[in-house]
Amino acid sequence: MNFQQLRSVREAVRCGFNLTEAAHALHTSQPGVSRQIRELEDELGVALFARVGKRLTGLTAPGDHLLPIIERMLLESHNLRQAGLEFLAQDEGLLSIAATHSQARYALPVAVQEFRGNFPNVQLHLRQGSPKQVAQMLLDGEADVGIATEALSDYPQLVALPSFRWTHSIIAPPGHPFLDGPLTLERLAAYPLVTYDSGFTGRTRIDKAFAAAGLKPNLAITAMDADVIKTYVELGLGIGIVAGIAFETERDTRLRAVDAGRLFGINLTKVAVRRGSYLRAYVYAFIEAFSPTLSRAAVEEALGTRAADEGEAVPASAMEQLLAHAQH
Repeated sequence: MNFQQLRSVREAVRCGFNLTEAAHALHTSQPGVSRQIRELEDELGVALFARVGKRLTGLTAPGDHLLPIIERMLLESHNLRQAGLEFLAQDEGLLSIAATHSQARYALPVAVQEFRGNFPNVQLHLRQGSPKQVAQMLLDGEADVGIATEALSDYPQLVALPSFRWTHSIIAPPGHPFLDGPLTLERLAAYPLVTYDSGFTGRTRIDKAFAAAGLKPNLAITAMDADVIKTYVELGLGIGIVAGIAFETERDTRLRAVDAGRLFGINLTKVAVRRGSYLRAYVYAFIEAFSPTLSRAAVEEALGTRAADEGEAVPASAMEQLLAHAQH
């Protein structure tokens, strides 16, 4: 048994059982991937994949049972390398951060600047995507840290830690009639709205607020990031609903903003890491730079000594403390 066999199985599953794509991801040939899988199956004495001819069509029952073990073995091999690098070059390496556009554009810059000042020899990769894509990058080992408001808490393989609270803002051009009246959902529903796509930046709270009031908003335009939303609001195509952190008075001079926290409630941005991952010292340092309440001690307590067991909850005492800090 060898790690290349394990990687071949994992990539075949990740690529939807397409061996050509798996071979491309592993920088090898399709026959090579097929051979590695066959050799592992021969050693284990069970078929991991169902087949039609030479084509893989899915996992067998044994394959479905053994895949999590294969994933854990590969994760631990990665952890072993990371632990070795920690002693070989403590202040050198690669840190991959996955975040939504709003977080990367508005919440991360100060933390990135501080981190680069403290760790100039660490190469930083910033990857953007939807909340679900951020979660998947963590699960696939393509990111060390994920930052988003939505989705991260939905995966038992991740530990999602509360970072900071924020509210939405309603934006409109100066002199817009909405700005002169009371802040109500009824008045808001009477105008065309420009806001986030479903699943982005607290959109769930917006939908729930209108639904609870028995109102159907007029969603004229939806987009993935606040810069696009602000552009179309400036053009007079509707009233915008964006994350409060996305409105900058000095830059957004052609717009006015009103806090909408009492309409849509409080949102909580989370920092997530994969359960069971070995975090190098500079990863902890970055997390604390982004959210000072998430010290190394707080993160380690939240991870717990049994954090590698998939599906296990974050210790209640640690999560309660972090939530309390995030309220301020």
